[in-house]
Amino acid sequence: MTQRSNIILTGMPAVGKSTVGRILADTLFMAFMDTDEYITAREGRDLQAIIAEEGLDGFCRREEQHILSLRVTETVISTGGSVIYGSAAMDYLISLGRVVYLRADLDLLMHRIDDPVKRGVVRKPGQSFTSLLEERDVLYMRYADIVVDCPKDDTPHATAARVVSRL
Repeated sequence: MTQRSNIILTGMPAVGKSTVGRILADTLFMAFMDTDEYITAREGRDLQAIIAEEGLDGFCRREEQHILSLRVTETVISTGGSVIYGSAAMDYLISLGRVVYLRADLDLLMHRIDDPVKRGVVRKPGQSFTSLLEERDVLYMRYADIVVDCPKDDTPHATAARVVSRL
């Protein structure tokens, strides 16, 4: 087993990281981990509660702390969309495996998200979703080993197959 034996999925909320991640894990006979679920379990509260109680910066600090505690191998890791703001977290994830950026356009993401507040999307007060996507896209690209586009008419299985072919 190599030190970088994991596959790390990054991308915007609602791009399909968890859905594609589960398919990848099954396909590649790997374990699966969703870091949002991991954080929720360790905190004993949902992401929206953390954001409401500690603010965006507090949430990002907690997210980074939990990412740095991961000790997994041979795992597909679906990250929260905001993990990209933590440089220590991203450097650590890079040390664990190959980073795959699942990229989708604004229309698809907006269609899937419905209510960004209810979904727990980390963004500055008053920040538009368009601005958030533009801001994060640069960061996702910076850390990605592989970029896989997720077109609107694609299925999660087709996206997973493209990821496998790129690995």
